[in-house]
Amino acid sequence: MKLIAALAVSVPILVAQTERPALHSVTAVRHWSLSGVTRVAIEVSGDFRFRMDRLHNPERIYFDILDARPRMDSRRLFSENLDDKLVKRIRAAETVPGITRVVLELSGEVEATTSQLTNPNRLIIELRGAAPASAAPPEPAPALSPMVTPSPPKVEPPTLPAGLPASPPAPPAAPAVSPAALPASPVAHPASHVAHSASTAGLPASSAAPAMSPASLPVPTAALPATSAPLAASAAAPPASPAPLPALTASIPAPPAGLPASPATVLPAPTAGPVEIPKAAKHTSTGNNSLTRALGLKVGRIVIDAGHGGHDQGTEGPKGLLEKDLVLDVALRLGKLVEDRMGAEVIYTRSDDTFIPLEQRTALANEKKADLFLSIHANSSPYPRIAGIETFYLNFTDSKEALDVASRENASSQKSIFELQDIIQKITLHDKAEESREFAGRLQAALYAFSGHNVPGERNRGVKKAPFVVLIGASMPSVLAEIGFLSNPREEALLKKPDYRQKLAEALYRGVTRYSDGLSHFQVAQK
Repeated sequence: MKLIAALAVSVPILVAQTERPALHSVTAVRHWSLSGVTRVAIEVSGDFRFRMDRLHNPERIYFDILDARPRMDSRRLFSENLDDKLVKRIRAAETVPGITRVVLELSGEVEATTSQLTNPNRLIIELRGAAPASAAPPEPAPALSPMVTPSPPKVEPPTLPAGLPASPPAPPAAPAVSPAALPASPVAHPASHVAHSASTAGLPASSAAPAMSPASLPVPTAALPATSAPLAASAAAPPASPAPLPALTASIPAPPAGLPASPATVLPAPTAGPVEIPKAAKHTSTGNNSLTRALGLKVGRIVIDAGHGGHDQGTEGPKGLLEKDLVLDVALRLGKLVEDRMGAEVIYTRSDDTFIPLEQRTALANEKKADLFLSIHANSSPYPRIAGIETFYLNFTDSKEALDVASRENASSQKSIFELQDIIQKITLHDKAEESREFAGRLQAALYAFSGHNVPGERNRGVKKAPFVVLIGASMPSVLAEIGFLSNPREEALLKKPDYRQKLAEALYRGVTRYSDGLSHFQVAQK
């Protein structure tokens, strides 16, 4: 009886010991404030799993480190106020036994990108200010007003003695007056202006008025207006050169050839093309500088891949929505945004309900020399309550869940076991994997910023790695986005709505541009 009782006590203890995973420790929470970016690192004593979610009013994001207890400087609680424009406070505690929750209290809406690193084991969280929900096209620049030559200063004509008209009279043309008959006077004689006007107009001498005696005209006390200066200058000069007329203090600009002389001469505005300045690539969210960035490589052509098609319907929702139809519609919406706003060339692997083998999709991207490859899919789970958005990039993993998704999406592959070695070599291309992870992070952050506000309680399923055949052959950074779970009735109902699909395409577009802007690119100089 004693033996049986001892076994009865020891068996539950053994079961509990075998089922309970080994606990690690959260050893530190560090943070850095960079230009427009806040980076937080959660350090763990061993390999770990985590989950994250977003809460509102007030805005905050929390990260649950599973099977770990907080031991930061021998403390079980952690709290720190930050002088940061994105994060107000960080706190950590063991909310339930074996789960350490790290909460980031935010100053407003932000986008969060996560990456899990080893040696040491840590979770890197990168926070950026969230973009507006809908990126409106830029407003056209206001038309430039034509340049107007300023009106010349008004010059008052000199006061003339009584009896002398303000301007030379226009009597019938008179015979030309001989220069010898004119007295040497410092002021040009009005009669000479009349005679010159008649001669330059080509009038006959017979219509000239009788000559006027110069002695009968009073001498003006000031110079005549400049309008008569050209005429006086062109008259025949007497042997003794007259003194020059006094210059006006303000000169009137001459009008361009072909335009009438008027107080306000309108000239066309000068035109100049936009000036583009090169912008160097930024480091990745992990602080690295890949060969792609060091070489200044840019994005100009994007392949958008709508998953499945034809007889390959993909997953099906409880109300009958097919994955192949959903992702094709979203892909076409995204492509239009990229062409209209980003100006990049878009190539579709399919633009209708056609089946394209997985291997041909990346072969097309390589043939067209694409710079990015984005494959769009919808998720499925045997548990209808599972929902959310997740993004994958190509790499190895031991995650059962990620491998299950990959096996479902790879079902139509035509590769054989003999090709395994070649597949492994392609997956291990470091630079492509690093840029693909960065691309996936930007895409996931934009997608979750959208879904977190449109689907209350939506969980961020994060960036994951998996061996997808559709990504293996691509020579460029490539990711696969699962835009929702069709197996979830609530998400299926949303994904049926055209306006929700458009917003989803807008979020995908923001992710693409966020990644592209991190690479070397040209930017129009701001005046």
